[in-house]
Amino acid sequence: MSLHWTIIAGFLYGEIAATLLLLIPFISPRAWNKLFKSRLLKGLENQLIYYFYVLVTILVLFFLDAIREMRKYSDDPQESDGHRHGDHLDVQMQTSLRLFRAQRNFYISGFALFLCLVIRRMVSLLSKNACLGAEKEAAMKQAQSASRAAEALMNGTDGDSELKEKLAEKETELSKALKDVASMKSQAENLSSEYDRLCDEKNSLERKLAIQGNGDKKDD
Repeated sequence: MSLHWTIIAGFLYGEIAATLLLLIPFISPRAWNKLFKSRLLKGLENQLIYYFYVLVTILVLFFLDAIREMRKYSDDPQESDGHRHGDHLDVQMQTSLRLFRAQRNFYISGFALFLCLVIRRMVSLLSKNACLGAEKEAAMKQAQSASRAAEALMNGTDGDSELKEKLAEKETELSKALKDVASMKSQAENLSSEYDRLCDEKNSLERKLAIQGNGDKKDD
């Protein structure tokens, strides 16, 4: 394997490790969000976005190059080596080996590109999940406060119209807070479903990569 493909393969293994790290269950989305919003990463945010697009562009170019190589050695193996009557076993073996390497590079660059996008999506989902959790807690506290105030007004009311108006006001706030909680719960469930889908895609990619890795070992 050439140097640049070795680097891309190493980057792919790093992406797999990062994906597994993001999937650790006992690290809450709030903890990840604190890390993402830290001063260090916040100061590098613009540069990281720039490097992300540069990296995606490089991976796309290598991916297209791998497709070109695959087509080159799969369309007409005899002409790819410059032999019209390439019936020699050595020529066929060399062509098959080059085709296998092109396919291997295709999977490496393709998985690296896909995981790069998956990791970015996972980071976005974790941040949104953490924000929704914080908003949900604030809404719950507001609802509890409104409920306690409503109970206090109900216990201390003496038929005064002013107290009734305050009670109605608090009940309106309570109803609004409960609606906010229901809405946030629905959004959190949608985020959880999207997170589970990404986990399934990641597991599928790992199985395909394991199959490709076994092919590399046999080739060596």
